Amino acid sequence: MRVLIVEDSETLANALSRSLQLEGYACDVATDGQMALTFLNSYHYDAIILDWMLPRLDGMGVLRELNQKPHAAPVLLLSAREALDDRVHALDAGADDYLTKPFELAELLARLRALVRRPPQRDVPVLRLGELELDPRSRTAKCGAGDLGLTPKEYALLELLLRRRGTTFSRAQIFEHLYDSSSDASDKVVEVIVSTLRTKLGQRGLNDVILTRRGFGYVVP
Repeated sequence: MRVLIVEDSETLANALSRSLQLEGYACDVATDGQMALTFLNSYHYDAIILDWMLPRLDGMGVLRELNQKPHAAPVLLLSAREALDDRVHALDAGADDYLTKPFELAELLARLRALVRRPPQRDVPVLRLGELELDPRSRTAKCGAGDLGLTPKEYALLELLLRRRGTTFSRAQIFEHLYDSSSDASDKVVEVIVSTLRTKLGQRGLNDVILTRRGFGYVVP
């Protein structure tokens, strides 16, 4: 999952980014509204954490721009404003959820998980393929009763392919989904992740889950 954090407090933005990366998310950070739009025009995100009060273009301005885009990512709006009218205004403006500052990290993570499970994913919170079962709520993958012990990147790759079964993803598309724009890694790392993931699946007899389409990429049929 790739998340855009839009927050002008460097301390908070860096803390959120570190915490989300430990949970397996790839994160980009924008420090103002205009920078956020630049990221949004360049990359696809699974969720956006958006501060209300921002320089250059505030959170409401970013929401107005998002409302013009088809299939925009869900938005968790952060604000120190506690009044009911402010929450209503934010939700009516297009925010999908609202969290008042200061907040507990555990609550933010729970709300973020809830956002990325929403339709079209909400109807199938647990993804299944034969004996393989992937639970986005706990971010675990099992075969029967046994946990596959996936790394965050392996889990994120498997979730992407299972959610979009039948869609072939190129190495570059997978890399963009798994890594943020500041990463020094090469997209060749995707081949390593696919290989280690296949090994773990193969150890449970799931040898044909991920297929390679030579010259095109990877797919779960």
